[in-house]
Amino acid sequence: MKEAQKGEFSLSVRVYIEDTDAGGIVYYVNYLKFMERARTEMMRSLGFDKAAVGGDGQLMVVHSAAVNYRKPARLDDELRVSAKVIQCRRSYLVFRQEVRRAGSEELLCEGEIKVACVDGQTMKPKAMPKAITEALNTEE
Repeated sequence: MKEAQKGEFSLSVRVYIEDTDAGGIVYYVNYLKFMERARTEMMRSLGFDKAAVGGDGQLMVVHSAAVNYRKPARLDDELRVSAKVIQCRRSYLVFRQEVRRAGSEELLCEGEIKVACVDGQTMKPKAMPKAITEALNTEE
C-alpha cells in the first residue's frame, strides 16, 4: 500500500440557503458535495481537470464513503473543506477529508472517500493514468 506524499488541500465554502434544511442547518448529504468540490479542486491544482481524467475513456467514480458527522454547520457559515490522498493504488485513491468551521477550526464532519478509476464502457477497474499516480506520489 503506497502512501501518497502530497500535502493537504483546502477549499473555502460558504453555506447558502440552498445547502440547509428548514432549520438553517446544513443538510447531511451536502457535506459530501462540499467534499467532492475539494477533491475536484485538489486534482485541478495538480493539473488534472475533469476532461484530462476521462481522456482515455476512464472515469473516476466514488466507490465508497465513510462519513462521521460531529457538529452542524449553519446558514452563512464559512467552512474549510480539506482533502488529502492517504492511499494511491493502481486503480483507486482514498481521500481523508474534513469539514471545519473557518476561524475556530471546529471539526464538523470527517470522512474517508474511496475513488476508483474505471473503464467508461465496461465500468470495470482500470489502471489510473500514470501522470496522476506520479503527481500524487512525488514530494513537492
